[in-house]
This record gives sequence, structure tokens and C-alpha cells, in this order.
Amino acid sequence: MQTESPRIGLAQVWPEAYGTISRLNQQVNESGVEPRLLELIKVRASQLNRCAFCLNMHWQDARKLGETEQRLALLDAWAEADCYTAAERAVLALTEAMTLLPQGGVSDAVVDAVREHFDEAQTARIMFAVVLINSWNRIAVADRLPLSLLAKLRAAH
Repeated sequence: MQTESPRIGLAQVWPEAYGTISRLNQQVNESGVEPRLLELIKVRASQLNRCAFCLNMHWQDARKLGETEQRLALLDAWAEADCYTAAERAVLALTEAMTLLPQGGVSDAVVDAVREHFDEAQTARIMFAVVLINSWNRIAVADRLPLSLLAKLRAAH
């Protein structure tokens, strides 16, 4: 059910907490993780969490960075699609494991697959990116952020 305004307005009700997560967002975006890979993480987690607001936002952001419609459309079936690199596949598997914790946790094999392509610091940054998008998804879903808010936010910046 889409509305024209958030359910509570979490950002306005507790701006200090919202500011903290926004600062983490800035750190993740400036972490050195390739921006298109960050957007794949954000889109995939948002698909799994059924967060329309974040899915809409990050699909647009990925396209602006040059991501193709085909790769975005196939993201829900990344394991069967041959258009993703081995590094992207490892990160997408980690994204799913961290997002769907009750379905099996995060195995050593999943983390080790990421470590085959990224050093320890990059792996930590990727993990924080997954934590962050899951937090944003929960904020957007719980507060029922309307899709129309995205255009308003972008126009303001």
C-alpha cells in the first residue's frame, strides 16, 4: 500500500539517529568499494527485503553508473546468469547470506569466496555495505517511505 507520506517520519522524529546512519552511508560510499558493485549489493538486498523505495533508488543509481538493464533484471537470478564476474558472484552470495540470516547464517565458505577477490579491508567494507543497505531497507519499509519521496529528496540536493 503506497501512501504520500511516511508512516512516522523517522528522520524527523529522531534526526540524531538518522544522521548517524547517514554518516555511515557516506563512509560506505567513500570506502573505495567500486560504486557499481555497491549498487549491485544495494539492489540485491532491496529485492530480498522487498523494499520498493530502496530498489527504485538504487536501480536508478546503478543505471547512472553505467549498469545495464540486463544485469539489473537478471540480478534476482544471478547464480544462473553468466553476466556477473566471479568477484560479483561472491559478493552477491555474501549479500544474500547476510540479508537472509535465519536461512543458514554466513558460512566460512561464503566469506572465503569474497576473500579470494578482495583483501581484508575491502571485505570488511563490503560487509558494512550489506549491513547498511539492510538497515536502510528496514527504515524504508517500517516507515513506509513513498516512492514519490525519492524525487523530492533528489530535487532538494
